[in-house]
Amino acid sequence: MPLRSDWSEDRCPIARSLDIVGDPWVLLILRQALSGVRRFDDFRTQIGVADTVLSRRLRGMVDAGLLRRSPYLDGNRTRQEYLLTEAGADLLPVLNQLTLWGEKHRPHTDPGVHMTIVHVGCGAVSDTAEVCSSCGQELTPDQVRWRKTWREGDLQLVGPG
Repeated sequence: MPLRSDWSEDRCPIARSLDIVGDPWVLLILRQALSGVRRFDDFRTQIGVADTVLSRRLRGMVDAGLLRRSPYLDGNRTRQEYLLTEAGADLLPVLNQLTLWGEKHRPHTDPGVHMTIVHVGCGAVSDTAEVCSSCGQELTPDQVRWRKTWREGDLQLVGPG
């Protein structure tokens, strides 16, 4: 029995979008891809997901046009890395908004644990998802970093490296 219905042909664009990005694993993979992760082992390690689940989600994300495969050599073996497409990169404001929503409505029990959106262009923390709340410039993957207080010294580049 399927976990949910197929909404790929639904009239509502929210339902059609959720058909692709409504799975929490997909959003976590996107978070890592926006931070520059490209390789299967790195996704698995950083997200803590089972190989079978990760394989299935990556295949679905490629089929949906969020990621594309690109071969690379690992010793004598050819492997695949996963690169963001325009459609995948266009989900940055969605993940930024989830960050802002989570900070406001689902705060961590440790008051020192936060994730903020930093605009590279002006260096300010933004409290909006699409444009910098300080200077008004559009927040694009190459102009955003996520600061995670639980990872000392961490200022992760967001964007298709």
